Amino acid sequence: MSQSEENVFLEDFEPQSAGASASVSGEVPTLSQTTVVETPSSSQQANEQKKQASLKRQITLTDMFSGNSSAKRLKTSSQSSASVVSTAQKLNAIPFSMKAFQDSLSDEERRLLNLECQVMGKSWLKVLKTEIKKPYFLALKRFLWEQGVHGADDSAASLTVYPPPRNIYTWSNTPLGKVKVVLIGQDPYHQRGQAHGLCFSVPIGIKPPPSLKNIYSELKTEYPEFKPPSHGNLISWASNGVLMLNTCLTVTAGKAASHSGKGWETFTDKVVDIVDQYGGANLPSATGSSGSGFGRGVVFMAWGAFAQKRVEKLNKVSNRPFL
Repeated sequence: MSQSEENVFLEDFEPQSAGASASVSGEVPTLSQTTVVETPSSSQQANEQKKQASLKRQITLTDMFSGNSSAKRLKTSSQSSASVVSTAQKLNAIPFSMKAFQDSLSDEERRLLNLECQVMGKSWLKVLKTEIKKPYFLALKRFLWEQGVHGADDSAASLTVYPPPRNIYTWSNTPLGKVKVVLIGQDPYHQRGQAHGLCFSVPIGIKPPPSLKNIYSELKTEYPEFKPPSHGNLISWASNGVLMLNTCLTVTAGKAASHSGKGWETFTDKVVDIVDQYGGANLPSATGSSGSGFGRGVVFMAWGAFAQKRVEKLNKVSNRPFL
């Protein structure tokens, strides 16, 4: 097989059916690239902004991430990432061959990056493949290797690092080209069974932590029609274009912020930069035209000083909407 035949361009797949979508308060779907629902984004005209305030409390959280015409969108700046990256490749034009990437790795790199090759969403891996070969990231992976984090099939019961290796990159199952909203957390929950790779979220059967209860409470205050679910699993948000990213992606059991300063912050800063460049690139425009190939209209929800620090540099160059 020739090298050109091995290249895969990895366009974000179209949803199989509308049934893949799920309400936040409804049944939790399985997250995969084939179940992410494509919903149109739109820009708000200046003369409609006054209407937004009066209607805000009538909008449910589901409306925020759906094509419902009653959902009022934030007006974004006319300056977009497209102008910044006009000389860069469009997202779907970037080729990626897993075989070629793995063949480019040294024996140690192949061992250390086995997990990323196994579970990281391919729309992300193709734009992060250079980043994960950098010395700081390899040093991070050596640290995690010593903690027992080797691959997707590691037994979670025998590890004291959360989340389980298979779930460290769950956030990357939201395709880059379909991202509409970014939530930024600090580090994973550090009690057994809580963390599963999406910030603020917990698996079904685990009691919602206080931070998530506070989010539900604020949503109910702002949007009275929102019905808080009985569980704390937010995978349906991720399935509808919400990127749920912790700044540190791992933590030692019972020790909050224990993996801070190991390299995750540098890596997730790069993830945020990539979202600014390509987030939502495959979403149709308000007029129904196909995606531009570059990032546009992504809303960053930076709650608290820590999260705001992670995205403050973006506000200086792209005038993205922040909440």
